Amino acid sequence: MSTILFTAALLSLCAATPLQSRYVVKETHRVPHEFSREGNAPSQALIRLSVGLKQGRFHELEKQLYEISDPDHSHYGQYLSLDEVNELVKPKDESLELVQEWLHQHVDPKNINYSPARDFLTFILPVAKVERLLETKYSVYRHVDGSTIIRTPEWKLPLHLHDHVTAIQPTTSFIRAVPQSKTYLNVPGTVGHPLPYGPSNGTVDQVCNTRAVTPLCLRTLYGTVDYKPKVPGQNQVALTDYLGELNNRSDTEIYLQRYRPEAVSAAYKFRQISIANGTLQQTPNSPAQLRAGTGIEGNLDAETILGISWPTPLLAWSTAGDPPFAPDIDNPTVDNEPYLTWVNYVLKQDFVPQVISNSYEDNEQTVPYSYANVVCSQFAQLSARGVSILFGSGDGGVGGVQPGGSCLSNVNNQTQFIPLFPSSCPYVTSVGATVNFKPEVAAYDPRNKFSSGGGFSNYFPQPKYQAEAVSEYLDTIGEEFSPLYNKSGRAYPDLAAYGVNYTIIWNGTLRLVDGTSASTPAMAAIFALLNDALISNGKPPLGFLNPWLYKKGKKAFVDVTSGSALGCNTTGFPATKGWDAVTGFGTPVSPAN
Repeated sequence: MSTILFTAALLSLCAATPLQSRYVVKETHRVPHEFSREGNAPSQALIRLSVGLKQGRFHELEKQLYEISDPDHSHYGQYLSLDEVNELVKPKDESLELVQEWLHQHVDPKNINYSPARDFLTFILPVAKVERLLETKYSVYRHVDGSTIIRTPEWKLPLHLHDHVTAIQPTTSFIRAVPQSKTYLNVPGTVGHPLPYGPSNGTVDQVCNTRAVTPLCLRTLYGTVDYKPKVPGQNQVALTDYLGELNNRSDTEIYLQRYRPEAVSAAYKFRQISIANGTLQQTPNSPAQLRAGTGIEGNLDAETILGISWPTPLLAWSTAGDPPFAPDIDNPTVDNEPYLTWVNYVLKQDFVPQVISNSYEDNEQTVPYSYANVVCSQFAQLSARGVSILFGSGDGGVGGVQPGGSCLSNVNNQTQFIPLFPSSCPYVTSVGATVNFKPEVAAYDPRNKFSSGGGFSNYFPQPKYQAEAVSEYLDTIGEEFSPLYNKSGRAYPDLAAYGVNYTIIWNGTLRLVDGTSASTPAMAAIFALLNDALISNGKPPLGFLNPWLYKKGKKAFVDVTSGSALGCNTTGFPATKGWDAVTGFGTPVSPAN
């Protein structure tokens, strides 16, 4: 009898084990048209893998986020603490235990790092071991620009983990985080090249010139020129650098000396923090960096913010994780995508600046839904702590991140308006761009085809806070482009600011820059000044802007009704009365309007 029982138990165990450990495809993602496979990934290349676990009570966090961001709610401005956010998003014990049990078969437990809420587990493994962990095959893919990346179009998990793991990266994400300021123009001559700037107490007509836009012009245009910050330090502003971008202090010093001399000391005082070995380089650019224009984006962000919001302290984060990656001896680790690396670092900090400017976007279709959803949920955590997160809406109109970008869908190879991520995330504020002064119109520059971006997400549904405004807009524009976009998706941008011919100093010389990478740091600096006024009066900062903006804040913006988001061989979304998908609710109220 004992032999029969033992045999039965053994058979039962053998039957259960394959079902418990059976791998099933968790995610697939089509390789974008711009990439072609070159061959197998080097087996010893190291991958910094992040495993996202299902968050226990995210729905409750989202509910509280909308309450504390609604100006008519009794909880408005009652932002959550770091501990309160972590308590809401920590995974259930079952999820953590099951994922740990699986990982410990492949990874030494002491080499696994945990996020404060334990909703992300991060570790480093060679490609060969990651391939076994996920039953997949990594390859080297080459982008049309010549850069390479190590990714896989499909990965698997044991079936019993599918409901507990939300995302694992880097796997299927071909995100490139494109800076929205590559449309820059050289200016003949030296830094001393004469350009009209006008008196410091002048009118917009006296201090602004469309050929070269300065901090004095922007401060005058948007009515902040006479405001003196009262609580700098208590109130702060931040920017992000990805892809090896730089904030050069010597260039910033030259810029401030010329355009905001009282702020010149800030060039060497603003804080810089490296995340995952992000560069803090202050030496002269190499020939390769000069050819690539490295630092144009970073200098634009730092110089614009300091030029407008000084003496509000500035923090610059530099995050490694450049997706186009070729491992070498000096940098052997295939880093995670920069947004996830950055936001997970910031979420650990006790204090975070109240406004953060981000000048990077990517075509939403290059980002797997799981990755976009996880990153977006991390942004929600940051927003719930009273942080305003701003992203530029793109420089390619309705055609993607770049002027003249592709309008080809990865799904059906048909022409489609291409939405951008992270602007498509409902928990961030997207900033479009304008040009001209009286009146401002949706930005377009025929010299470089820069067109302010706008669109509708294919991933994220339209949030309630914008439903009425978007519905009115769709009624206005009719059915002309209806097959080309998702009417029910999160619509962007939410607002706009001037974005053409910004003056910057780069490599010691004057340059002019277009882009929503210009309008975004300008708008971040303006909100930083607004927060200063609020905090100095004992009120909370603005926090997540969108519910306030769509309900009441829109009254503080001037409607932009001309121009459109050109792209995909169409006129794109037009600017209209009220909210529109190229300038949002318009630009800040100013003496010019």
